[in-house]
Amino acid sequence: MSKRDYYEVLGVSRNASEEEIKKAYRGLAMKYHPDRNPNDHDAEEKFKEVGEAYAVLADPNKRARYDRFGHQPMGTQDFGGGFGFGTEGFDPFELFRSVFSGFGGDIFGRPTGGRGHRRVRRGTDLQLELKLTLEEIAEGCTKKIKVHVLKPCDDCSGSGSRSGKTETCPQCHGSGEVQHITDSFFGRVVNLTTCNVCHGEGRIVRDRCGTCDGEGVVRREKTFDVKVPAGVSSGNYTRLKGEGNAVRNGQPGDIIVVFKELPHKLFTRHDDDVLCEVEIGYPKAVLGSSIEVPTLNGMVRLTIPPGTPPGKFFRLRDKGIRHLESRGRGDQLVRVTIHVPEKITTREKRLLEELENMSHGGSGDSSKPFFKKVKDIFS
Repeated sequence: MSKRDYYEVLGVSRNASEEEIKKAYRGLAMKYHPDRNPNDHDAEEKFKEVGEAYAVLADPNKRARYDRFGHQPMGTQDFGGGFGFGTEGFDPFELFRSVFSGFGGDIFGRPTGGRGHRRVRRGTDLQLELKLTLEEIAEGCTKKIKVHVLKPCDDCSGSGSRSGKTETCPQCHGSGEVQHITDSFFGRVVNLTTCNVCHGEGRIVRDRCGTCDGEGVVRREKTFDVKVPAGVSSGNYTRLKGEGNAVRNGQPGDIIVVFKELPHKLFTRHDDDVLCEVEIGYPKAVLGSSIEVPTLNGMVRLTIPPGTPPGKFFRLRDKGIRHLESRGRGDQLVRVTIHVPEKITTREKRLLEELENMSHGGSGDSSKPFFKKVKDIFS
């Protein structure tokens, strides 16, 4: 799916100031925060989207690169939700907390680190490489991949507990964070750190599940269908949302599939055009001929006109690669090379010597063009 412009996501102009961008983010982040929209998947996705947009536009270097390249920097494009601006694996909740820090509590009226507020944990993303032939890229395809991934344990339903019950962490009282208050020259400083007892979960397991050893997740092999759009390039990627590693009492990560184009024996790619070389004998180059040439979709006939010089290019319209996310496709360029045999027969030698004499004022008519003389001989 196509990605919305980051400026459009935040509702600001392209020349917006840093303060305008931050103000827009604060308003949208508060509007779509999952705590204000429980069990609303659309709101959660928008919360992540505005976070990703702000993570790019708030950074001068990333913003400058985005303004120049858009959503496809350095040849990288994502098909499924996320782009190669160094935002991979970023935590929208951590970003939210950093932006709203200094308010003496969270934006929902709860003291930071107090009861009832717990940062949502997220499993790690998995990244793998999917190798594609030029034929697969030209038309698009669906590929199956097998991945070993952490999934919720069936025996304990992902809780990590044999009984399915967990207890509130006595250290952080369910917040997942611990407050450390220190006095300094500048006044009292409040620092929040992840609880080292529950590791940020806010809950602890007493009776560990024997299958997952209390982790709540087990490693399994899963098979996924990956849709590859026509026209992708090496470095483009697609994201399988929610299919990455699971984590106990949290949200699963994603699987990021990076496309890699394999070298082809016959074709060289130039954007959406492809180039191949076809070797013909000099009689066909001189006299003209009709030959079969390979394309990404099979053999086609190509007319070689008389007097074709070596290195000449012929264009086969619409025989290249489909354009990415748009109609039409590229062309195929066929470069003709002339085959020069290492060994020739006695008769071939005699004919070539006759041609040489004709070309240098021998018994033949020196006023004839060179290719006309060759055509006369081979006729």
